[in-house]
Amino acid sequence: MKLNGQERVGVFIDGANLYATARALGFDIDYKRLLELFEGKCRLIRAFYYTAVVEDQDYSPIRPLVDWLDYNGYTMVTKPTKEFTDAAGRRKIKGNMDIELAIDVLEMAEHMEHIVLFSGDGDFRRLVEAVQRRGVRVTVVSTVRSQPSMIADELRRQADRFVDLAELQSAIERSLPADHPRARDRQHMAAQHDDYEDEDEDEDDIYEAERA
Repeated sequence: MKLNGQERVGVFIDGANLYATARALGFDIDYKRLLELFEGKCRLIRAFYYTAVVEDQDYSPIRPLVDWLDYNGYTMVTKPTKEFTDAAGRRKIKGNMDIELAIDVLEMAEHMEHIVLFSGDGDFRRLVEAVQRRGVRVTVVSTVRSQPSMIADELRRQADRFVDLAELQSAIERSLPADHPRARDRQHMAAQHDDYEDEDEDEDDIYEAERA
């Protein structure tokens, strides 16, 4: 990722979208390495991470990540998910963070020269256009290497620069012990050359609910 060392940069991470994108590419993100990537290449003003949290559970799989990020350099923006029943009588959980992210980007734009948005959500196209009119450059990070692509075409066209998350994998991937279930799954996938996709049902439930 090309960054000007003197540029004031803000990083805005749509947590559910980035999780889904990394998973589609088959790797886990090391958020310490991600932060260090920016700290070493620019004047990082702030790194925001947005996610909804299920609060009425005895244990939330995403809570350890939220707590770790909060103590290790990220500005966390969270809100409780909302539960509802759809027309078919199925229980659904919703926790969209688009408004919170958009407000923070607009408020922080005057303090930054470059915004890096980790999301492929096409709803952010107008937001990107708005901060560009204020003279702020916008880089969008997502991927076109998954099937289907994780980035909306209109968002990619609007951005000043698009960076495929796959290009950052070597710099931000979290290494796993050889005996870790996901590591074993990946070794099996490499050996078999199939289309196996590992699963983490608890995290998927939360992130899929967040994207609903």
